[in-house]
Amino acid sequence: MAVIHHTTMQPTKLELLTEWLPGRAWYAGGAEVPSPAKAGGFRIDDPAGEVGIEFMAVADGAGPDAVTYLVPMTYRGAPLEGAEHALIGTSEHGVLGTRWIYDGTHDPVLVAELYALLAGRTEAQAQSVDNTTDPTVAASLDPAGTGAELVRVTEGPDRTDVEVRETGTAAPLTLRIRRVLHSGADGGPGRGRVTAEWRLADGTTARGAYVVALAD
Repeated sequence: MAVIHHTTMQPTKLELLTEWLPGRAWYAGGAEVPSPAKAGGFRIDDPAGEVGIEFMAVADGAGPDAVTYLVPMTYRGAPLEGAEHALIGTSEHGVLGTRWIYDGTHDPVLVAELYALLAGRTEAQAQSVDNTTDPTVAASLDPAGTGAELVRVTEGPDRTDVEVRETGTAAPLTLRIRRVLHSGADGGPGRGRVTAEWRLADGTTARGAYVVALAD
């Protein structure tokens, strides 16, 4: 199980996202500077214990115009080779030192563990508590392989499509990351999905699809 260190990060993840979000194809805030606030999410353990994996929901704006984005992130103790384009930024962790923080849709470790979550081979972990599963996260997939390898990533207006190759199969599978979260949406037809909760500006809880698995 991953150990969550309750310590400082400089800059914070939200400060890094303030700079990073406006450059995304799915950012809906226009020319305004975002003011992201943590609104929910969960973690997945890396079996090797090397990479931190977090699916963070961040709210931006207020009232009926507020938007909640899904930002999967990985935290590494060294740069990920070939992933310079996916770097959100670096931060000084109070215990672990310099951490390289990536858009996790481009990180093969996150993609492999997301597939494991969908297939029921691992469990979602609480975002801020050690050794605690998150029972509010539901995942389902009828897997065709024992694992998944990242093939390519394509950005859309409200999503990121991660194409993977399931071990032992030739048919591609797309893991559609719902970048803009919508309450009650299950993501439409698909082989499987991850649904989870997030907090709205009025303090209530919403639930919808974080990820949908689509067979081509």
